[in-house]
Amino acid sequence: MRIAVTGGKGGTGKSMVAVSLVVEFARNNFTMLVDADVECPNDHLMLSAKRKKYITVYQPIPKWDLDKCAKCGRCAQICKQNAIVFVKDKYPVFVKDLCIGCKACIVVCPYGAIAETTKEIGIIYTGKNYNVNLVTGELKLGELASGEVVAEVRKKAEEINEKIKAEVMLIDSAAGIGCPVIASLVGTDYIVAVTEPTPSALHDLKRVLYLANHFGIKHGIVINKFDLERNFCLKIEEYAKKAKIPILGRIPYRKDFVDAMIKMKPAVVIYPQYKKLFKEIANKMSKEQA
Repeated sequence: MRIAVTGGKGGTGKSMVAVSLVVEFARNNFTMLVDADVECPNDHLMLSAKRKKYITVYQPIPKWDLDKCAKCGRCAQICKQNAIVFVKDKYPVFVKDLCIGCKACIVVCPYGAIAETTKEIGIIYTGKNYNVNLVTGELKLGELASGEVVAEVRKKAEEINEKIKAEVMLIDSAAGIGCPVIASLVGTDYIVAVTEPTPSALHDLKRVLYLANHFGIKHGIVINKFDLERNFCLKIEEYAKKAKIPILGRIPYRKDFVDAMIKMKPAVVIYPQYKKLFKEIANKMSKEQA
């Protein structure tokens, strides 16, 4: 079973929910947690898991053979990222940091002057704690290809899982609805959308669940900090009822969760009173997925 934890808005508690759920699953199942927030990964901190480098992620980029280049400028015309600067009668200038590796310039060059090389865009790490196998990626500073790194993290996680045979793979996505999130959601069996009782969180929740419907993935909602603003919590519940989306759980607003993050331990480990709450979320999710 592959479960994605997302929600749209940042700061709603997605990583806290992901780590707590996977620790609960790990009590009875072989599990894997995939941290797909490659720009700011922090699941290894919540698990107190020591990361070990697994592989470097590379992206294809063009390389010019100036002896073959006719200074036609077609490579610059086709580049949508403006990573190639061209001035008439001059050789093209390549801005490596803007390139996303689409290879359009290689295809369009009529003189075969552009070959393919690579640049480093990220690193994938592994780790383990609380019987949870962790796979996490980290985007290299200044790079733009977070979606590509997430896709590679997913790919390597599947390769690793062929050996360990995890029964539950939980993917903790980044915030938003862009390429990194889409790469986190595709190919999953169920989506847990974490929200909070604020207007911006509900707005972003609707946008990310549009993606869930687009890909035809079953989904449910977890309301974090539900007692922070009960009136707006009711608005989220009304939306869920109208859209026929199950509410998987309601997590209270407590300092315990902040304390758990400071101590770098899952809340369900140091505060047993929350074990029942996350176990119920896991059970509801399993029933919905079935």
